[in-house]
Amino acid sequence: MPTDIHDITDRLWTAADELRANSRLKASEYSVPVLGLIFLRYADIRFTEAEKNLAGQATGRRQIGKTDYQARGVLYLPEKARFSTLLKLPEAENIGQSINDAMKAIEEENEDLRGVLPRTYTVLDNKTLVELLKLMSSIPPDIEGDALGKIYEYFLGEFAMSEGTRGGEFYTPTSIVRLIVELIEPFHGRILDPACGSGGMFVQSARFVERHKETPSEEISIFGQDRVEETVRLCKMNLAVHGLAGDVRQGNTYYENLHDSVGRFDFVMANPPFNVNRVDKERLEDDPRYPYGPPRIDNANYLWIQVFHSALNPTGRAGFVMANSASDARGSELEIRRKLVEGRSLDAIVAVGSNFFYTVTLPVTLWLFDKGKGTTDRREKVLFVDARHIYRQIDRAHREFTPGQIEFIANIARLYRGEPLEFLEGSDKLVSEHFAEKVYADVLGLCKVATLAEIERQGWSLNPGRYVGVADSGGEDFDFRDRLESLLEELEVLNAEAKELEDKISTSTSQLLVSTGD
Repeated sequence: MPTDIHDITDRLWTAADELRANSRLKASEYSVPVLGLIFLRYADIRFTEAEKNLAGQATGRRQIGKTDYQARGVLYLPEKARFSTLLKLPEAENIGQSINDAMKAIEEENEDLRGVLPRTYTVLDNKTLVELLKLMSSIPPDIEGDALGKIYEYFLGEFAMSEGTRGGEFYTPTSIVRLIVELIEPFHGRILDPACGSGGMFVQSARFVERHKETPSEEISIFGQDRVEETVRLCKMNLAVHGLAGDVRQGNTYYENLHDSVGRFDFVMANPPFNVNRVDKERLEDDPRYPYGPPRIDNANYLWIQVFHSALNPTGRAGFVMANSASDARGSELEIRRKLVEGRSLDAIVAVGSNFFYTVTLPVTLWLFDKGKGTTDRREKVLFVDARHIYRQIDRAHREFTPGQIEFIANIARLYRGEPLEFLEGSDKLVSEHFAEKVYADVLGLCKVATLAEIERQGWSLNPGRYVGVADSGGEDFDFRDRLESLLEELEVLNAEAKELEDKISTSTSQLLVSTGD
């Protein structure tokens, strides 16, 4: 087996994308069938391996059957769904229909996948399907299961980039997901993602458990929800490719509490859609997930924040992506934010630079809740980290965190919490540069622990820049990009305030006209 998984993924993607370029299909039409074939190749490799291990165990009185495979955590594949069978189909055959039939047969034999697998292969012509089958069959049969999962994730990411805005609805860049996971440390318990997309939070949580020498299926339970049915199917396939399973359902999280979430979860992770408007607030009345009520402004950011916060049990932790504007929003949103801070469960805020996402070029913020901090010496404190200058440039328009940078940021949080540091990814040099004594201390331009009194003096702002300050650069370098980003963030806040003021004026005018008419 080739040892470099990056070579395999690059080769597979280049070939698959070339096939799409020569077809009549959009990326959105092509992505799900291709991901389905990666899933099928994974299932076939696992089934073939189990078949070899079970050989010789049959007796005259007992034959090997479906339950023997399922007992090993392997999906049972009927003969028509085997990769070898599909590869032998003559080109004159309706190959698209044959693959559709194969997916249907897998669902019939494996109840957990009922209604999950794609059956849209007839939109691809026979020539393209033959080439895709050959391409996926080139994945080595002795490849490790996690490597196949990484191929699936790689394709998810590439398709998300190709699909632009829609891609951002189902995919969160892996380095952002991994940072959230490292910050809240889901060692054991129930995990909820109420805007789960393709399930990246669950996959990275499982990897976190594995890196700490435990078995994910024994340590974590997965619960997800997403508004889009096709995205739920992508998530379930992603879990299956990684040998995971969970309770993932389709539903609109604003109105549907499908997992009876209040106070039930050890961990909540999410990347919700930002600045959504036109949520029907009347349908939210008496919903216990919104204890502070909906904000008056037509913006759902603080609905999501309350969903995440209310789902945590008394020791639960949450980590999620949020629009920068939420950190400084005024009016009714400020009142909700004040109550959250005064509740002593907000633990940390991390500012992330621009161009980490495919749909949002502006910087974003990571919020961390820890409902168990009320009994610690962090009760009256919040950690602010400015990570906007920490990144690796992928190309002109995209950035990511390296594994070492992720570990460094997570180690800042561990120092703040008094937890043991981790140096599996080589962050020891960065830690030594900033924290020579391996003890937390505020670092100008990087991190600051603020008291609740300081946050109150700042008008309950959660913008890390207000607390962390700017490192001395000798007065020489003026970073135009950073200044522009700062101005755009300020404009976003002012626009939100203007909209709220406009709504108030409109309401007051209407009331005045009614009273005048009386």
